[in-house]
Amino acid sequence: MPPGVYGMQDVWEREGWQQVNMEFLLPTGIYLNFPVTCSDTISTIKKMVWKNARNEPLFSALSDPDAYVFTCINMTAEREELEDEQRRMCDVRLFLPILRLVAREGDRVEKLITTQISLLIGKGHHEFDSQKNHEVNEFRTKMRTFCEERAQVCQMLPWDQWMEYNFPCDLEPCSVVAQSGKSCSDKKIFVNVKFEGSEETFVLQQGPQDLPMFLKRNALRKKSTVFRSAKQEKPEDYALQINGRWEFIYGKYPLCQFKYIFTCLHGGITPHLTMVHHSVIIKYQEEQGGLSNQVSRSRAQSKPPPLPLKRLVVQAGLFHGSELLCKVVTSNEVSVCSEPVWDQKLEFDISVSDLPRMSRLCIALYGVIEKTKKRPTKKKNKSSDCPLAWVNTMVFDYKDQLKTGEFSLSTWPSVPDDKGDLLNPMGTVEKNPNIDSTAGLLIRFPNIRPHPLYYPPIEKLNELGMNGEKTVATKEEHLKLREIVDNKNYTEFFEDEKELLWKLREEVRQRYPESLPKLLLITKWNKHEDVAQMVGLLRKWPELPAIHALELLDYSFPDPHARSFTIRCLRKLRDDELFQYLLQLVQVLKYESYLDCDLTCFLLERALANKKIGHFLFWHLRSEMHVSSVSLRFGLILEAFCRGSIFHIKNLMKQNEALNKMKALNDFVKSGSQKATRIQTTEDMKVCIKQDTYMEALSDVVSPLNPSIVLCELCADKCKFMDSKMKPLWLMYKNKYDTLGIIFKNGDDLRQDMLTLQMIQLMDVLWKTEGLDLRMLPYGCLSTGNKTGLIEVVKNSDTIANIQRNNSNSAATAAFTNLTPRHSPDKLDQAIEEFTLSCAGYCVATYVLGIGDRHSDNIMIRETGQLFHIDFGHFLGNFKSKFGINRERVPFILTYDFVHVIQEGRTNNSEKFERFRECCEQAYKILCRNGTLFVNLFALMKAAGLPELSSSKDIQYLKDSLALGKSEEEALKNFKVKFNEALRESWKTKVNWMMHTFAKDNR
Repeated sequence: MPPGVYGMQDVWEREGWQQVNMEFLLPTGIYLNFPVTCSDTISTIKKMVWKNARNEPLFSALSDPDAYVFTCINMTAEREELEDEQRRMCDVRLFLPILRLVAREGDRVEKLITTQISLLIGKGHHEFDSQKNHEVNEFRTKMRTFCEERAQVCQMLPWDQWMEYNFPCDLEPCSVVAQSGKSCSDKKIFVNVKFEGSEETFVLQQGPQDLPMFLKRNALRKKSTVFRSAKQEKPEDYALQINGRWEFIYGKYPLCQFKYIFTCLHGGITPHLTMVHHSVIIKYQEEQGGLSNQVSRSRAQSKPPPLPLKRLVVQAGLFHGSELLCKVVTSNEVSVCSEPVWDQKLEFDISVSDLPRMSRLCIALYGVIEKTKKRPTKKKNKSSDCPLAWVNTMVFDYKDQLKTGEFSLSTWPSVPDDKGDLLNPMGTVEKNPNIDSTAGLLIRFPNIRPHPLYYPPIEKLNELGMNGEKTVATKEEHLKLREIVDNKNYTEFFEDEKELLWKLREEVRQRYPESLPKLLLITKWNKHEDVAQMVGLLRKWPELPAIHALELLDYSFPDPHARSFTIRCLRKLRDDELFQYLLQLVQVLKYESYLDCDLTCFLLERALANKKIGHFLFWHLRSEMHVSSVSLRFGLILEAFCRGSIFHIKNLMKQNEALNKMKALNDFVKSGSQKATRIQTTEDMKVCIKQDTYMEALSDVVSPLNPSIVLCELCADKCKFMDSKMKPLWLMYKNKYDTLGIIFKNGDDLRQDMLTLQMIQLMDVLWKTEGLDLRMLPYGCLSTGNKTGLIEVVKNSDTIANIQRNNSNSAATAAFTNLTPRHSPDKLDQAIEEFTLSCAGYCVATYVLGIGDRHSDNIMIRETGQLFHIDFGHFLGNFKSKFGINRERVPFILTYDFVHVIQEGRTNNSEKFERFRECCEQAYKILCRNGTLFVNLFALMKAAGLPELSSSKDIQYLKDSLALGKSEEEALKNFKVKFNEALRESWKTKVNWMMHTFAKDNR
């Protein structure tokens, strides 16, 4: 009988109060059988076992219940100890309804934490143990010690310093605050303040530039006056908490620089704060410390094409980053069979002494297709090679030793690309863990010496590097060097340029240090003398700004000394700057050749020193645990992070449980919508949500989108699902002070949206830093797993298409309709101002990023007037086409309807439009000045494997839109041409929108 007959997957998916007949095996040899419900916890079931066992023989031989633990066989057919007794049966998901009670061994707290970490990261610790890999074991031991020591240091901090880790300040850039301060320096702000444990509130008047200490002092003075308290309290003993959030206002920053206060000021809302005594915070700190001390004590697969393969060939090459070290070698052809044997020596034209430390052997397996007779042509036919699989391995091991002996390499399936390259040096050096469904290659590294060979230590390299020749450059060479280093749009160098760069490398170090990437690219890594020279130079190289250092994390720069230098430069980043680049820093972990590297240690160190960074590091790693090529590395980093933040595990597990419930709910909706009407499915969805198991899992959850916000009470009657193919869930929550919503998506890859919104957020920061606030709205978006994730709902907003359907066919009239009724005449001007500024910001952003598929259903307007874009499925110039015709023919969306609003409905109001144009031009110039940063960040994201960001061609679009290598005047001239083109051709946009609306309404 097939094993699937006994599976219980369907039972656990039904959850609720359904009963399951369970069998229990006791350590005394007694067998019990009784029903339990799917929602029962392990703890409840253990009590039931003890109650039933009282009437059985040998009950007196049983010890205390805490001395035992249940074991089971789970859905992955693995034995699991159920240490966490708060889990429900439906969460455990047994393969068979059998639980065995065994005596508990070892440290219970340690085992519980280990179990929780395994559940949280989606990879069992036994999977790491089963690797039997010395590198994995050493990395786990080192990182555990490293992270637990960091956690101990953090817990020993005074309460006010500890708050900097747990509740980092969310601030606006200084320049935009200064600009804002000039316009409202005389205005006072009203702040609603209450004390913890009291419902009495005070409204205090403060200056926008006042520090939090002044506000606390005024609050204590007011409290003393109202309650006539003789007790003298110090403002230093209090912290200001934002009502309804785990977010605090403290430090030596003006009140208006805090993002919450800044947003309230712009929206005309009174900020609400609570005075929390430091004793409450110390108690919370001690709870976390107690937990930590207690623990410290104790590329997608594709099927081979059905082609008539006749012979198999192996190709191999030695690479350093993207550079081929010597000529590629190819094996003999062998016949296709289940176990082909080559038994052939492949020799590379390079001396062992010239192998750089990060040499990697890249191997490709390909088939030779049976050729059919064709008309003879002079052009060589390459289509006869069919790539089947590839695999990479390092030439030196993690301890610097040259590899010798046999290695079994399980390969990765090939995905043919445009270039036709068989070898994949950019790919992982990890073996494919799915050994049952992939080809395995057995290779043997030769024994060159009777004793092990090691790569020379840094001291030896420094000795070799001291023998470099001194050179004197001519005036012409200086001019040529300047021309080379000033070229920001370089892709490759001519031989004479390489020779000049290398000859004048000392000059580059002293005068053009930011050109280090160029020098590293032209270094001959297959000559050990040149490598020694470069390593010696790196020791003396001045530190670079992060904007330039980030480029060195690309896979083209694998040298460990260059990567260590890069991390030294990145250590200067403030927490808010590091957070801005965190997405890219996680992606380039895929380029690291060994588990223990400077980048991993750097990220863990900063994640354990700032809870917000730690929160998002966790989710960026966790969201890719389904990717076989990184699951080992990311799983080990996640395990180390959890060891260093034990107190964070409970919140993260709650978030993980909520996401699992959202996925189950979304599957229920998808299934129901195929059988019933939308109204019926919506009602069924609400009934499902109101079940205890769903309400419990989905309420009181820290938002994965923002760890300072708690999703308190789920409003089931306000929840719905959306019309798009994957039926995203629209979930509404309310807490004591506010309502907020999130969208759960299952089936759509949100990583491209996340990257686009990150870039818009960065643009907003750069503009604000230069005093330009374009009222951008980069809402929250987070990928949490394989094609799953969350999006923040922007309240009081609607799409232009919906406003048009409800009010008018004209977007201009629709925009005014959305603004006018909700604003008194004196506030309408402010709403149009918001529309104008945000429209300018999104015009520039969508042009620079090449965002496509723009229509009235993915452009929204808030009641305040702010315009913003959503759904970024196409970018970098990958525009949608219909029947081979490009539907989007304008560089960005600027319709006459928008101009109508900007000009306040008056056709002759050129002053307003010219100001709008100036805002666009100013914003574009700021982005051009920071063009290198955007190009570097996108280049690092190539590791993510996004379909529209996979080659240098995609990056070239960004270089062109930011006019890299051109003067500011040339760049602005080109932008003005695009601006006028968008305005002149806006009728095409209107036609495209009408076609989109017509098509949608007639589905």
